[in-house]
Amino acid sequence: MASHNELGRMGEAAAAIFLEEHGYIIRHRDWRSGKRDLDIVAEKDGELIIIEVKTRTDKEFGNPEDAVSQGKIRHIIESTDEYLKKFELDLPVRFDIISVIGTCAPFEIKHIKDAFLPPIW
Repeated sequence: MASHNELGRMGEAAAAIFLEEHGYIIRHRDWRSGKRDLDIVAEKDGELIIIEVKTRTDKEFGNPEDAVSQGKIRHIIESTDEYLKKFELDLPVRFDIISVIGTCAPFEIKHIKDAFLPPIW
């Protein structure tokens, strides 16, 4: 496996631990809908939280969260819609980003709540 894939997996694992330490219940990690995925699906205080995790070794090319493009947001929204239908959920949804920086634990973790809203198409 490519080293960037391994770093991404480590970043997602660190993000999941961070969320659990802050009272989130992890429903799914790397949930797949066709070719798309949701990195982490969590729940807290009666709200479904969809978390996109971006991991980088450093900030040389900017903050990891800046890599979440409008196209990626569209895919996250579409996958979330599929998730809600599949599990027949009627919960408010929030979209967060967790940026993870470093090459190994302990990582620098930044949790951005309400990072984006679903676009109106």
